[in-house]
Amino acid sequence: MELDHPNFEFTPPADRRPTIPEPPPVKVIAVEDVYLGATTDESAKLDAFYVGLLKFERDKNEPGYVFKAENVRIRFTVTDPVKRDGMRVIGIEVPSLRDMELLLVDREIPFEKEPGLFVGQKTFLLQDPAGNWTRISETVRII
Repeated sequence: MELDHPNFEFTPPADRRPTIPEPPPVKVIAVEDVYLGATTDESAKLDAFYVGLLKFERDKNEPGYVFKAENVRIRFTVTDPVKRDGMRVIGIEVPSLRDMELLLVDREIPFEKEPGLFVGQKTFLLQDPAGNWTRISETVRII
């Protein structure tokens, strides 16, 4: 089926509605904001890891180091030394695990491949520059 071409010139009116910016392509597997610790020595490397590698957005309207994902934020408290009450893993979903693997190898960031819960699924386990454990998985697409 092909549409008929109009026999007059048509120019659509300008859309004056406010535009909503696209969210970052990364998701944190959490219900609310995640609070982590970092030292002052590691804080400069956090931007390269979270913004450069994982494609978070840096939220400069917030004090300190705050990285915005599609759903929640990761907030860093900079203290010397870092006090951790446990070693919980942060779950992060990225659009392509294959592309992430190439970036990790290229930047020489050590990581471990883990089998996932489903057949063919895998995740990567690694540490961010502040020593927080991170599990990276691919976003599940439901067709």
